[in-house]
Amino acid sequence: MNIVIPDEYQDIVPRLDCYKLLAGHSVTIFREPAPDFETLVARLHPADVIVAIRERVEFNRALIARLPNLKMIALVGRNAATIDYAAATEYGVMVSTGKSNSPVAPAELTVALMVAARRNIVLEAQRMRRGEWPMTLSHRLRGSTLGIFGLGNIGSLVAEAGAGLGMKILVWGQEASAKRAAERGYSVAASKAAFFEQSDVLSLHVRLRPDTRGIVGPKDLACMKPTSLIVNTSRAELIAPGALLAALQAGRPGYAAVDVYDQEPIIGGDHPYLKMPNVVCTPHLGWAEWDNFELYYSETFEQIAAYAAGAPLRLANPTVVPR
Repeated sequence: MNIVIPDEYQDIVPRLDCYKLLAGHSVTIFREPAPDFETLVARLHPADVIVAIRERVEFNRALIARLPNLKMIALVGRNAATIDYAAATEYGVMVSTGKSNSPVAPAELTVALMVAARRNIVLEAQRMRRGEWPMTLSHRLRGSTLGIFGLGNIGSLVAEAGAGLGMKILVWGQEASAKRAAERGYSVAASKAAFFEQSDVLSLHVRLRPDTRGIVGPKDLACMKPTSLIVNTSRAELIAPGALLAALQAGRPGYAAVDVYDQEPIIGGDHPYLKMPNVVCTPHLGWAEWDNFELYYSETFEQIAAYAAGAPLRLANPTVVPR
């Protein structure tokens, strides 16, 4: 089969142990994102199977309609908001999914960013490299309030780490989050406004869905303290477009640590956050560690091997009539 892997800009997949599962197939890997739609179509046109790395490529109706050879989109992970599942089903394209959803790697990165931003680690390390010594004053974590927006699998691990550092845990989210908070002895904010007002560090752990897109708006951010920090390792689209940049420029919140962006990858340092000393930026590292990659990609490649062997698949669109 012809297998195409677009937007593999980390250049890591061929070094994974599970890559051997694709032996015997023709595999084409594109490192750089396609500069335009027609180039993307040309790259993907020969594919029987496309490996969709999370949400890097938008598989909308217009793209799927232009890929007559495509039999299967093999998704790395369990779901993606960038796949038009109805269009895939209509065109007879199967969408296979992973089965695992490990919270460990993104939770660890969230805690690392929280500590790095709160203690000015990146800023001071950069200044020291430039030969400077006078230091800024930072903010301690112990005794401060850690706001967890969404106490799911990842949020729970972050809350656990924060509590271990002596932070007071404050929760906001759906009913399930409030129930978990009560079970674990965490406080639940009286209102969304109170949650944003009281949090010294606020971390987003909400799944991106149509109803959560833009769930954090300018009014929410304006409630935050000038000394507070917001951390987003979930999805950029949870925050209304342009709202966080405007809020940081207005001074509420005073700091941000960001791992996700509206448009990825960011090439050439072309993003306003990268020019702001009060923002710590990482390039979507939340899931990027060896064990995680081996887990997610092995499940994806196993699905491709199963398809080649005519075995049953895990399908996100089980009603599809395959091409």
